[in-house]
Amino acid sequence: MTSISPIFARYALNQSVFSDSAYDAAKTFLLDSLGVGIAGAKAPFQSSVHAVVRSWGEGGPVHLWGHETTAPQASAAYLNGFQIHSMEYDCVHEPAVVHPMATILAAIGSEVEARGQTSGFELMEALIVAVDVAAELGVAVKSPLKFFRPATAGLFGATLGIARLRGFDEATSLSAMGCALAQCAGVMQAHVEGKPTLPVQIAGAARAAVVACDLAQSGLHGPEQSLEGPFGYFAMFEDEVDLASAAEALGKLHRITEVSWKPFPTGRAAQGGIPLVQRLMEQGVTPDTLETLELQAPPIIPRLVARPAHAGMSPNYARLCFPYLAAVTLNRGTVGLSDFTTESLNDPELLALAGRVSVTTNHIEDPAEFVPQTAVAQLKDGSERIALTAKLFGSPADPLSREQHIAKFRNCVRFGLSDDKADEVADRLIASVDDLERFDDVRELFSLAGGIIT
Repeated sequence: MTSISPIFARYALNQSVFSDSAYDAAKTFLLDSLGVGIAGAKAPFQSSVHAVVRSWGEGGPVHLWGHETTAPQASAAYLNGFQIHSMEYDCVHEPAVVHPMATILAAIGSEVEARGQTSGFELMEALIVAVDVAAELGVAVKSPLKFFRPATAGLFGATLGIARLRGFDEATSLSAMGCALAQCAGVMQAHVEGKPTLPVQIAGAARAAVVACDLAQSGLHGPEQSLEGPFGYFAMFEDEVDLASAAEALGKLHRITEVSWKPFPTGRAAQGGIPLVQRLMEQGVTPDTLETLELQAPPIIPRLVARPAHAGMSPNYARLCFPYLAAVTLNRGTVGLSDFTTESLNDPELLALAGRVSVTTNHIEDPAEFVPQTAVAQLKDGSERIALTAKLFGSPADPLSREQHIAKFRNCVRFGLSDDKADEVADRLIASVDDLERFDDVRELFSLAGGIIT
């Protein structure tokens, strides 16, 4: 079997040439991820997770985003990782089925604050190589998603991003990867049931990356074939893998340039259908005229978001329930952060409307494909309306404009922080990230994310 763990380690440690588009994307999704992480300070169950993290010890070098407090590095990586993914608003690499920045930014952000002075270029380059690692681990897989790849593949990307910042040699980096394998976890059951432990797996992976590098740096020896070994990552977590392509593709195209925004705070599998419902509304479809609505999509879409809406469902369940999201869109024109309150989730009119929505599989066989999608509305008068898409809004094929990107960020910061400081924090973060390459020390980014204004 090809030894690819050393190839991944060497790439992450030594890559020195980066495209302008990669730097631009790093800044874009750094800002986007800071925003959704700050919004996560008000996520459902966040207070419970925050209390547990505080019980592990308070004070330390790393800010807890949106809380005006600090914590030890591993604890802060855990909470910030939970918050980034807690409302399904974080960016995603669709071909890899990886939410790369959730685990990676939580871990690398904690490292930046804990290690001291880090330049804007060092931060961007660590993010770029980490996303390359996580995405390549996903893109190389040819079988359907089995484990929660944002946590599993994301852990290896985050670990090697930290290894780069710490200046590890190859042997220490391989040990860090082995220590990451020892902690690798993340299953899809929480997704199936819509439970809030889905972002807990991101949190655990972010913390595990920090711990893996700490252990390796202390001299602990981890397995050297963490990716390709007979009981390594690919053998245990995936079924069909092209190992050669995983190694050969590294650095030829920086995968962060392929990352997609989420325009709505829902699972990515639901986000093709929301704009289609909006297009049906432009054709005159309303809650009163609609008889039934069917979303026809590749198999990953019904697999992930075809679940029925029901009274008493949790926000996490609802974010992954297309019938509910379609009903919200038909009533309110879009889906936003405020659409997951107890009142909204139990609204009998919304639930009745959601009962008229279904998700079915179309002709696509690729297990990781998200398009094409078609929405078919049957109206009460017997007529039919159809909307189609071959690209997802927020993807590189249909990206957010600068104005839409900034509007999403500002909405997230206002949701997560108190009114008296949200706009100033947002202004300063936008200006700082736009000018990131000029910074010799980027720690202020993360203190601002913590709601600290100096």
